[in-house]
Amino acid sequence: MYLQTINKPEDLKRLTRNELHQLVEEVRTTLLEKISSHGGHNGPNLGVVEMTIALHYVFESPIDKLIFDVSHQTYIHKMLTGRAHAFLDANQYDEVSGYTNPKESDHDLFTVGHTSTSLSLANGVAKARDIKGETNNVVAVIGDGSLSGGLAYEGLNNISELGTNTIVIVNDNDQSIAENHGGIYKNLRLLRETQGQAESNFFTALGFQYEYLAAGNDLDALIELFTKVKDSSSPVVLHIQTVKGKGFSFAEENREKFHAGGPFSLETGEYLARNTATKDSASKKTYNQLTTELLLDKMARDEKVVAVNAGTPMLLFNAEQREKVGKQFVDVGIAEEQAATMTAGMAKNGVKPVWAVHSTFMQRSYDQISHDLALNNLAGTILVYGASVSAMNDESHLGIFDIPFLSHIPNLVYLAPTSKEEYLALLEWSLDQNAHPVAIRVPVGSVEENPINEPINEQTVFKNQLTKKGERVAIIGVGNFHSLAKEVANHLEQAGKLKATVINPRVISQLDTELLETLKETHELVVTLEDGILSGGYGQTIASYYGDSDIHVQNYGLGKVFYDRYQVQELLAENSLTVEQISENILKSSALN
Repeated sequence: MYLQTINKPEDLKRLTRNELHQLVEEVRTTLLEKISSHGGHNGPNLGVVEMTIALHYVFESPIDKLIFDVSHQTYIHKMLTGRAHAFLDANQYDEVSGYTNPKESDHDLFTVGHTSTSLSLANGVAKARDIKGETNNVVAVIGDGSLSGGLAYEGLNNISELGTNTIVIVNDNDQSIAENHGGIYKNLRLLRETQGQAESNFFTALGFQYEYLAAGNDLDALIELFTKVKDSSSPVVLHIQTVKGKGFSFAEENREKFHAGGPFSLETGEYLARNTATKDSASKKTYNQLTTELLLDKMARDEKVVAVNAGTPMLLFNAEQREKVGKQFVDVGIAEEQAATMTAGMAKNGVKPVWAVHSTFMQRSYDQISHDLALNNLAGTILVYGASVSAMNDESHLGIFDIPFLSHIPNLVYLAPTSKEEYLALLEWSLDQNAHPVAIRVPVGSVEENPINEPINEQTVFKNQLTKKGERVAIIGVGNFHSLAKEVANHLEQAGKLKATVINPRVISQLDTELLETLKETHELVVTLEDGILSGGYGQTIASYYGDSDIHVQNYGLGKVFYDRYQVQELLAENSLTVEQISENILKSSALN
């Protein structure tokens, strides 16, 4: 097996063309074996097997700098740069990240998990190279889907301005995570249809040398093209047409389904988790499904309700549902800044926009949320998904940083519901009100049902909810950690130690000072639990409020760390976030002794 002999790219260069073609088959088979049993980014990697082998055959990594956008498509790159063991041996599958990571290899320049960054990164690397008088190639690989992000345009513009060697490979498979949206895709389609000969060419208009290759999964053609442009003295765009999911028919036919996921059956193409679900779990709806149902109902009754998405439309609607709602659904491509500011524009002009976004990707639009939406105090709604330690766990995809940066933006109301009933009521209220921009932390985990005591309106939405009345100790559980607060209170009571008050703050961008003042009368200790980082979070805001009083405060949350591929329960224990640890620390508090 040739793959087992590849420990570094130099080993690849010793293979004959026939052996390289055999390596292509070995790599694709190895890839399918791992992702079908382990999961991962399926289609993106299957589509670039030949391209990646050709890149490492022609260029001299790490002297030549290879920079991958998003790094969804870097599994083969890892196989060829000393990490094949993590694909060949099931016992070592978890030893490498799903994304580029300099901690693993000198062949990975950056840790990258967000989109549209490769061109600006390459521009900076090339500028530094030129300043130092070096002559290596800088190669940026970017998918057509990533070209929808604004940073990609900025990178292209400045690469052209620099004017020296930067080779931009546009991996065009006519697909983002879902279908592509945006004007640039009309030009990409025209270029594909004319074999790159169309007079209208976005890339040449920017000043790039341009080469088109329709046979993007032809190893020999790729090697010839890369050899031609290697050591170019000016910026080059290689527009290469590939097949997403190449070599696995189910992935080729359903590219959205097979962007990422797993494990799945190689025989049927079905994801195994769907087949093993119990009847009980299958009958329970998720918060995503509840959101979809509410929005479809609201949109059917009110044409002014418009759903906005940035690149991951399956968060809200499947392809059939997207077709059904028509113009009331907008996918701006992988462009969170556009989504935020477009939300502001729609709200200003009298519609009711709701933008669904993963917490980790929302970070890309901080200024637009603050300056365009909040400064203008426009009533757009942001649904924040995956804001939890129990969501994505790669260091490039963490969703735990949202509370500090959203909750302190003036005018913006940030809500953290704790149950199905509370979440749906808050979403209804947000869509119907016209006084504030509102962000809602969509609960993570199994759906909890707990009827709310009073209707949600402009007066009640800012009031904390008293879940359980006690004395001496008050435990404030934010959103996902409200259930943890209840568990701690029950543990203390069952142990015969004390009966604690439990509070659901509901709103985490404002303080219910009336309730906080009443706690001073019968409580000595206030404990805050939040599913996010402590630094700058809700708990520290509570601690600051009580700073000059006799009330003691204990804050629990996560450290200000880029955690990577952790086990949730282990990480919670490391941060003293178990029922036993919190209970023990409460009882040890000097406030109670």
